[in-house]
Formats: sequence, C-alpha cells, structure tokens
Amino acid sequence: MEAGEAAGAVLFLLAAAVSLLAAVSTGALDFTYLVTVVGEGSSTSPGSGGGAWWREAWVGARSRAVAPALQVGVWACMVMSVMLVVEATYNSAVSVAARLVGWRPERRFKWEPLGGGAGAGAGDEEKGEAAAAAYPMVMVQIPMYNELEVYKLSIGAVCGLKWPKERLIIQVLDDSTDAFIKNLVELECEDWASKGLNIKYATRSGRKGFKAGALKKGMEWDYAKQCEYVAIFDADFQPEPDFLLRTVPFLMHNQNVALVQARWVFVNDRVSLLTRIQKTFLDYHFKAEQEAGSATFAFFSFNGTAGVWRTEAINDAGGWKDRTTVEDMDLAVRATLKGWKFIYLGDLRVKSELPSTYKAYCRQQFRWSCGGANLFRKMIWDVLVAKKVSSLKKIYILYSFFLVRRVVAPAVAFILYNVIIPVSVMIPELFLPIWGVAYIPTALLIVTAIRNPENLHTVPLWILFESVMSMHRLRAAVAGLLQLQEFNQWIVTKKVGNNAFDENNETPLLQKSRKRVNLPEIGLSVFLIFCASYNLVFHGKNSFYINLYLQGLAFFLLGLNCVGTLPDHCCF
Repeated sequence: MEAGEAAGAVLFLLAAAVSLLAAVSTGALDFTYLVTVVGEGSSTSPGSGGGAWWREAWVGARSRAVAPALQVGVWACMVMSVMLVVEATYNSAVSVAARLVGWRPERRFKWEPLGGGAGAGAGDEEKGEAAAAAYPMVMVQIPMYNELEVYKLSIGAVCGLKWPKERLIIQVLDDSTDAFIKNLVELECEDWASKGLNIKYATRSGRKGFKAGALKKGMEWDYAKQCEYVAIFDADFQPEPDFLLRTVPFLMHNQNVALVQARWVFVNDRVSLLTRIQKTFLDYHFKAEQEAGSATFAFFSFNGTAGVWRTEAINDAGGWKDRTTVEDMDLAVRATLKGWKFIYLGDLRVKSELPSTYKAYCRQQFRWSCGGANLFRKMIWDVLVAKKVSSLKKIYILYSFFLVRRVVAPAVAFILYNVIIPVSVMIPELFLPIWGVAYIPTALLIVTAIRNPENLHTVPLWILFESVMSMHRLRAAVAGLLQLQEFNQWIVTKKVGNNAFDENNETPLLQKSRKRVNLPEIGLSVFLIFCASYNLVFHGKNSFYINLYLQGLAFFLLGLNCVGTLPDHCCF
C-alpha cells in the first residue's frame, strides 16, 4: 500500500466520521421512525371527516400499503444520501488539503524540463539534430466527425505546439460523412503539410466503433507504432503551444505513469445560462474529483481529450475498445488494473467548447452516464480479480468511482427530490427525516461551493438545473446497467466554433430554439406544480411547496427549451 492510498483511506474515514459526528451533535440523526408512522393519516388528511367510503378506503390503503412501500424508498434514499455526502466531503477535503500543503505533481513525481530549446524545429541550425534527439517521438491524434465549425481551430492549435517537427506526427482522424467537409479538412491538412508539418490525414470506410474505432485504427499505422507517446484532442480543443513541454517530461521520467491529463477551460462559459451552469458542474469535477483521485490513488477517469498517453500503456491495457460509449473511461480503468498510474495537472488548461443547446447537453450527459454505468457492469469482476492494484484501490474504484458517482448520485437526486418528497405531501403517514431532506442537501451545497467560490452566484440555478438533469442521468444509468436498446447510442455533440461567441458578431448562432417541447420535462413540471399546490392548500406536517414550485418551474422552462439558446445579455 502506497502513502497516497493510505492517506486517501484515512481522509475518507475522517470525512465519514465528521459527517456522522455533525449529525449526532445537532440532533439530526434520529432513527426513531424506522417504520412507517401510522395513525395520523385520518386526522391530517383533507376532507377525511366526510365519511365517504372511498375516502376511508383510500386512507386504509394509503396507511397499510402505499406509505410502507414509500417508506422503504425513503430509507434507501437516506442511505444513498449519506454515501453521497461522505463521497463529496472526501473529494473536497482531499483537493483542498492537496492545495494547502502544496502536494503538486512536481513534488510527487519526477519532472525535468526538456533542454535544447523548444518550438517547431527546436534547436538552432548547427545543433538541430542533436537538440531534436532529446525529444521523444510524439503523435497527436485529432478525431473528428463533420466538424465544419471547429476543424481549423484544433488543427491550427496542434500545429502550433512547440516540439521539433521531425519528432512530431499530427494525425487527423476524419470520420466525416459529409463529402464537402471532408474535402475542407483534407485541404487544411495539405496546407499545413506544405508548411513543413508532418501531418497525416486518415479516413475509414465506415464508422465502426465511433471515436474508439477511429483511435484504434489510427494506432495501426506504421508511423504510429514509432511514437512513444500519443496526445489526443477533440476537434473543439485548442492546446497552448507549451502543452507537450509540460506533460511529456512526466512520462519520460516516470516509467510507471501512463497518462497525464490537463484541465478543461471553456471559450463559451459566459454565453448563456446553460453554459454557466455546465461550468459549475465541470469545475467541481476537475477541482474535486480529478484532483482527489490523482493526489491519493493516482487514478481518475481519462476525459477523452487534452491528455497524453504512453503508447506502451495503451497496448498493455488492450488498446481502444468500443464496447461502451465511454471508451476513455474504459481504457483508464483497464490501464490502472495493469498497475499504471495517472497524473492530473490542474494548472495546465486547454480551451474547449461547451454544448450550446439543451438538447446537445442532454445527449452528451446521456452518453456519459449510460456509458459509465454500463462499464461498471462490465468491469466489476475484472476489478475484483486484478492482481496489480491494492485492495484499497479496488474499493475506491468500485465504491467511489463507479457505485456512488455513476449509480447512487443520479438515483437519489431524482427519486428522492422529484418523486418521494413531492408525493409525501399527499401521504401524511410518510416520515421524512429532516437530516435527510434538509441537512444533507445543505452539506452537499457547501462542499460544492468550497471548490467553486467563483461560481457561487450560479449555484441556486445549478441546483434546479441538476434536478432536471437527474431525470436524464438516471434513465441513462438504468439503460447502461440493464443494457437496454439505447445503451450504446453515440451522437456527436454539435459545436458552433469561436466565431459564434464573438461580441462583434451581429447574428449569433445561439438563437432561440424552435424545437418542439420536451414532453418528459413538461410532464414532470405538471406533477411537481400539482404537488406544490396541494401542499400549499392542504398544509400537512411539512411545507415543501416553495421548493416544489421552483423545481416545477425549472422542468417547465427546460421543457420549452428556454435555456442555452439566448445570448448572454438576455440571460440575466
């Protein structure tokens, strides 16, 4: 067991202990009502004194069947809520502690700058060959599919990387089905090749395996087999010129490191309310989850782009596989089970683009959530029998990385807050512990805000938005776990390019959507508003109507696509 893993285990136990101590000391932890509270239904039920037979039948069925069944769901959600708050507290505590004590990757791993200068053709003319010899062969892959708006951005940024020309191969993997776009991408590659860049334009006869299939095919070329390291950038990513200079040395000087991952930043995070909320979500992912995983177990999920892999590690893990829609996470898990370590560089940032419409974001989140849950199903046994990782790391992968984040989080977010709590206003026999419906959400809000202080003003809107997204994520997780028909569905996220975010652009591409309404969101909004109105008119033991009205409004607005389609000045 390594020091980082031991420290991670200790911090996790401390987070659990602190959460439990806080609950006990405040009197919030009360398991007095482990069974359904009965006997109060007739006195609190509206209109219960009328004596109508159907009312008496409803009260009897409610107290004997409906309430007990829901109570089981309540306590299941309470358990999941505790799991979630402990996990969030742990991630935030580790990431904050790592920052405070200066537990930077440069301190934990060997890193030395490459000598001999840098740039395209690094080294002067007299010592050019000698200087270039100090640089390993690196291939940069850019997978794309009908990326008309952004193909020039990624290719141009990659061609501007500081690295000797003779030691760098740029591979554009074009799966486009539009002949016009394919021609433009090929001409762009030829233009850069004429400037002395070693850029390869590669296509396939079909799209089998989607992105994973393209990356796998790209690794089969003879020139690819000569490269020690492979950097990957999606079509909308724009790395800074020193990206390779800051990442590759970690791989060169640490032979057990397979991956160096950079952080994402966004060119359109202030364009609309939708992109602002996405930034809050992804900032927490990078600042807390990725930082914590890297600092303790040297493991986290590859984000699919803005990272550099050791070719040997890719081959050792079995290469790219298209069995799920999260080929990046799949490779990362298989590589770590082979004993490889990962490094996350939070200070190295790569510009990218967030989905600009609600529909595009839902599709992206469905792909991520469904793929993660499906990979959990496929990898359980492999993790359990792995011989090159410690037991603590296995627990971390199965419990924290998979179970809590991929299954528990979407399940409790939707079932508790969008089903059980709304229904509880009509079931007075149902007992909802205050610590589960009030204190835990508050704690989750605090630990999220700690790692996102600059996004504090958007957190209330983020909470409402995440309430809606929990419906899509739970549906995706169920599809992945049960391998339903859509579990391996892949739809590329539409991009709009930098020009759409130019303040001088008089006709922004982010115009109001004319797409038809989203019926699931509208249906949930009607249900939530009905429950809120019932709670407002017939006051029971709890008053949730304010929250329910806000949730219902959020579902209604997103059902009408009233977010993410207006310019920034129309959002606030």
